[in-house]
This record gives sequence, structure tokens and C-alpha cells, in this order.
Amino acid sequence: MEKPNPTIYQPEFVKALFDEMSATYNTVNSITSFGFSTRWRRQCVRKVDLQPGNTVVDMMAGMGETWPYILPQTGSEGRLTGLDYSHAMLSFAQKRALEYADYQIVIHCEDALSSSIPSNSADVLVCSFGLKTLSPEQTILFAREISRILKPGGTFSLIEISVPPGFLLRWPYLFYLKYIIPLLGKILLGNPDNYRKLGIYTEAFGSCRSALTMFEQAGLDVRYESYFGGCASGLTGRKP
Repeated sequence: MEKPNPTIYQPEFVKALFDEMSATYNTVNSITSFGFSTRWRRQCVRKVDLQPGNTVVDMMAGMGETWPYILPQTGSEGRLTGLDYSHAMLSFAQKRALEYADYQIVIHCEDALSSSIPSNSADVLVCSFGLKTLSPEQTILFAREISRILKPGGTFSLIEISVPPGFLLRWPYLFYLKYIIPLLGKILLGNPDNYRKLGIYTEAFGSCRSALTMFEQAGLDVRYESYFGGCASGLTGRKP
């Protein structure tokens, strides 16, 4: 595998990419994943034991797609903070927040590697489909940020599109990510080059197993999760 251009991990590049994709991202993501993106977000949230009144942080929250699975469990007495640095994606998250007027939702347009969220403040932290856009060096900072934000005993769950380990599934899946999804993105009025980059991120990322040691070194108890034969993977665990 050819090493990707490090430019794709620069914050301004990632911001611009998701700002441009925001108009079509949700539609393309849902259709091209055959609904699995929704299922995987729901499974990601199920890995943490949400309770009424919990303080939850959704890192790289995008459009707030995980919120329908979080808010009914934390209730109106809970608090949800969504954080992302794509203004365009968060504009959709703000519209979603209006649908949950009875809930305490705070939205921050900030870098997930260095946020203003107080230390030891969250009971639960989740992140869906953002990890692949981080370089290994950035992933180390992200793991440290998660450790900083979580309360002792707090739990976390991350999920990401991944490269399946089995040969029979891996190559058709990569072909689909790199060639078919950009074509579908074009048909659905998206920029095919943007959706092609998602395949590049995924192939370079591999799976969440590559980040396992980084989270352990950040002082977190962590385990690896596999979904649908490795087409998605995750990290779950707690802060001791």
C-alpha cells in the first residue's frame, strides 16, 4: 500500500473536505453503506452503559448522527456535548439539536485534539467515523484528550470503517470504497474526489487495532471490537 500524502491529515484539509461534503454526506453515507453506518453507530453507543443524567461527549460529532441513540438514555437531566471543527457539518447538528429542545445539548466548534471541555468531566465519550482522519501522531494526542476528559471510571466507545482482515472480503470491500462509492457520490451530486479520499483514509488506517497500544499508553483500559467481519472496528473501555 502506498503511503498517503501527509497533507490529508492537516486540520485545514480535513475541515475543508467535510465542509464541502456536508450537503451530501448523510445521504451518500446511508445509501452506500446499505444502512450499516446507522447500525454501527447504534452498536457503538450500545457498548457504553448510558444512564439517566450522564454527561456525554460526542467527539468529531459531525451532524450529530449518534444523538438519537444517546439522548433517550440520558434523558432531559443528562448533558450532551457535541464537538467538531467542521462548521458546515455542525450547522446540521444545530438543526438536529432543535428537534431535542427538552434536552441539554451544547455544541463546540473545536479541534478534538485540544478542546475546552473540562478535565474529568464526562461519564461517557463516543466517537463515530472520525478516527481514520487522524495520523498516528494525532491519534496519540486524541487518546490523551479522551483520558483527560473522562471522569475516573468513565467509559468510551469509538467506531470506524475498517479494512477487513480476510482476503475474500478485503479486496472487494476496498474496491467498493475506492471506486464504487465515489461513483455513487457523483450520481448523488457529491464530489467524487472527496468520497475517494475516504477510501484513502480507510486503507491507510486499517483498523482500530492500530490504535490499541496508543490508548493503553494514554492510561485507558481498552479492548478491540470487530463489526461485520471487520468492515468496521472499534475501541471500547474505561478510564481507571
